[in-house]
Amino acid sequence: MNRDEKNRIIDNLTDSISNAKHFYLTDISNLNAEITSKLRRTCFEKDITLVVVKNTLLKKALERFEGKFEGLYGALKESSAIMITDINNSPAKLIKEFRKKNKKPLLKAAYVEESIYIGDDQLDALSGIKSKEELIGDLILLLQSPARNVISGLQSGGNKLAGIVKTLSEKE
Repeated sequence: MNRDEKNRIIDNLTDSISNAKHFYLTDISNLNAEITSKLRRTCFEKDITLVVVKNTLLKKALERFEGKFEGLYGALKESSAIMITDINNSPAKLIKEFRKKNKKPLLKAAYVEESIYIGDDQLDALSGIKSKEELIGDLILLLQSPARNVISGLQSGGNKLAGIVKTLSEKE
């Protein structure tokens, strides 16, 4: 690979990372072609971009962000693949689900919600982070709850009043 090709790859990685809200560094080495194909297909279905990268090229792309991703440099060992997504917990959930049948992918590091997570032991914490859509749904439920209580109270009170009026009308 010549210098121009490497620069093109670094530029593409830089663009992908700058446009990404969240990304995960994983180890998918030693997966056979069939399992790798299943992983790629699953990533595609969940709107996750999976790219196998050389660590040196990825490090050069990360260095262009002037220290923002400095904490990730230690994870750039052995083979690496980057999972780029707009939904913060989607890759973590995918990795957990995929590992029920396979030993990999392993989580090396992640950049989620402007925080850096290092190590495979962070997978549970990352999968527990709620996405923006989940948080909005929770907020809507919380806002609807008092209104439901008021409506329920009014309806139950209306039923009591109707029963009292019916009883009084039958007495006369």
